Amino acid sequence: MNARFLGIADLVETPSVAVVVDVMRAFTVAAWAFAQGAERIVLAESLDEALALKARHPHWVAIKDGPPAPGFDTVNSPGMLRSMDLGGRTVVQKTTAGTVGALAVKEASLVLCAGFVVAEATARLLRTRASDSVTFVVTGEDGRAEEDLACAQYIARRVTEAETDAAEFLRRAGESRAAAELVERVRQGVHPDDVALCLALDRFPFAMVAASEASLMVLRPYAVPPLTDEASF
Repeated sequence: MNARFLGIADLVETPSVAVVVDVMRAFTVAAWAFAQGAERIVLAESLDEALALKARHPHWVAIKDGPPAPGFDTVNSPGMLRSMDLGGRTVVQKTTAGTVGALAVKEASLVLCAGFVVAEATARLLRTRASDSVTFVVTGEDGRAEEDLACAQYIARRVTEAETDAAEFLRRAGESRAAAELVERVRQGVHPDDVALCLALDRFPFAMVAASEASLMVLRPYAVPPLTDEASF
């Protein structure tokens, strides 16, 4: 498998298969939302779109980066989200990097959103897909976020090397600038457990697939079949 690692701004053409990585914290939050029962996540283009969707569908749950704000139900924190009952709910998510990256590759034939919490399931899905080329979108810090790059490189390695040790990749993520900013509360809307939750390798058994549905980019969990079966989209 030919793996490319690009920032959002470096996407000059639509890839065939894209894995959009945001470890701290968009796609860790998304995975937790599904674990708490959410049916789907709508990836919003802007805060205004998220609020408009929430206004039209008051029972949806709206999430944003940063501090709490009127119209939003919670913030982009796995530590905060894990206590919410989202059974059967639709979540609307708008973040600074992760949702932007997913929307940037929405025309790809397969879009996966990932973090360490769904790394193995993501790698398994890529193995069943048997793609010759996969573009990993490193969303944070204009493509330089160490936690996102480490996760992307780990998933890419796991596709072809089943015995890959995650320790060094997790160490890099844990020592990243994003991790330090969360620990030191430089960022707002932070729970003390956020970094640990973001580094909880393979906590969830599903991958996360994004696709267009009625003009919206929608993320859903995907139960990865046994390796003897073929995934079909």
